[in-house]
Amino acid sequence: MIANTPAPPYYAVIFTSIRTEVDKGYEEMANRMVELAALQPGFLGIESARDSLGISVSYWDSLENIRQWKLVAEHRLAQELGRADWYSAYKTRICLVERDYGFER
Repeated sequence: MIANTPAPPYYAVIFTSIRTEVDKGYEEMANRMVELAALQPGFLGIESARDSLGISVSYWDSLENIRQWKLVAEHRLAQELGRADWYSAYKTRICLVERDYGFER
């Protein structure tokens, strides 16, 4: 599903990852992180896809709210488990969205 974001400007956090073969608890934690992020101030939505490369893009209203999300204890635990078990590599990019447009049938 495509996130319903407001008119720009807003921020995108792009999380790109390559998984290990360890699955234990991953799907539950990933679902919990989406639920938890949705409760955070400034959260605007998320889009995610996974094949051999996973990409999740979350949208936020400010850099400060992105910083606060990074500090949430349960999110920090997920980050630690990701580095220890679930990911062989990942990259996080934070971008300012200055323009967006789309098409919907």
